[in-house]
Amino acid sequence: MLRETEKRILQKITDFADKSLLIVDDDNPLRDRLARAMEKKGFEVTQADSVKQGISLAKNSPPAFAVVDLRLNDGNGLEVIKEIRKIKKDSRVIMLTGYGNIPTAVAAVKAGAIDYIPKPVDADDVESALLASPETKANPPENPMSADRVKWEHIHRVFELCNRNVSETARRLKMHRRTLQRILSKRSPK
Repeated sequence: MLRETEKRILQKITDFADKSLLIVDDDNPLRDRLARAMEKKGFEVTQADSVKQGISLAKNSPPAFAVVDLRLNDGNGLEVIKEIRKIKKDSRVIMLTGYGNIPTAVAAVKAGAIDYIPKPVDADDVESALLASPETKANPPENPMSADRVKWEHIHRVFELCNRNVSETARRLKMHRRTLQRILSKRSPK
């Protein structure tokens, strides 16, 4: 339940004439799930899976809102953000990433993003970030993931990106292969 101060800060999608939302992410299941959830919330969603496609869609039909992944197969999502902001200055853009760190957050904000959200992401968090008043900070998540869960998610993401190859994953994470195997055999923390 929203508190009284949050009700004033958070706008509704019905307050906007242009409800267009561009989602640019090369993680197809995440992008599709987020697109369906955002359509249910009232956004008019278009999807792209690359920098090239994202820029092309932004040029053809500049979105009022955008959710852009930092690392895409063909380049950097910051290029898409810069292009959107060049075409439509008042567009509200947020950056998503599975590799959160301070320098990339600063780069995203300098490129024109209004917020920076680490993956895995929840549709409610995306909606809150997109609709928050520009003068205020976004509210912290209600149920943030524990540090153990974030670590577990990161390890499994790298494991999937390495085509479930334990030795390659261990090398990239700079950890012993047996330690990684023990982590992978356990259930996810809460």
